[in-house]
Amino acid sequence: MSDLMHEYGARGNATKPRYVQSLPKYITLCEHNYLRALKVMPEEEVGNQCQIKMGAMDFFIAVDAVAKYTTDISIRQKHALSSHIGEFELAVRLYHDARVAEVIQHNYHQKVKPSYRYPNPNMHHKDEKYQLNAFLADWLLACIERGRVPLNWDVNNGLV
Repeated sequence: MSDLMHEYGARGNATKPRYVQSLPKYITLCEHNYLRALKVMPEEEVGNQCQIKMGAMDFFIAVDAVAKYTTDISIRQKHALSSHIGEFELAVRLYHDARVAEVIQHNYHQKVKPSYRYPNPNMHHKDEKYQLNAFLADWLLACIERGRVPLNWDVNNGLV
C-alpha cells in the first residue's frame, strides 16, 4: 500500500519523479569543455581577449578573473547580420585543479542552478545547467573546427 501511495501521491494523482542529473555524464561534459576552452582562450591574464570569426559573426573571449585554482572567462557574441538580434554572453569558470569548465552565468542573468523545478516562474528548463554546458561544448567545438582568428600584422608586436 505504501508503494502505491508513493507512486500516486496522497490524492491519487500520479507524481513525476524529480529530475536528477547524471553526475558522471555532467563531469565528462565539463572535462571536455575544459580541454576545448584551453585551445581557444587568450593568455591567462586579466583583461586579455581574443576574437574568433565564424561566418559573419564575431565572438570575443575575455579573461575576467584569475585565481590560484580558477580562471573566469566571458564569451560574447556580436551579431553582424541583424540589428534585431542582441548580444549573447556566457560566463565560464575553469577549475584548474579538477580540470573542468562550466557555465556559471548566461546573458547577464543570475547564477545557474544545478536543476529547477518545472514549471517555475522564470520558465527555466529542469536541466538548464546541463543544456547550457552542452551548448558551450558545441560552440567550443565549432570554434576549434571552423573558427578563424584574425591575424595581427603589426610589425611592432614581433609576429613579422
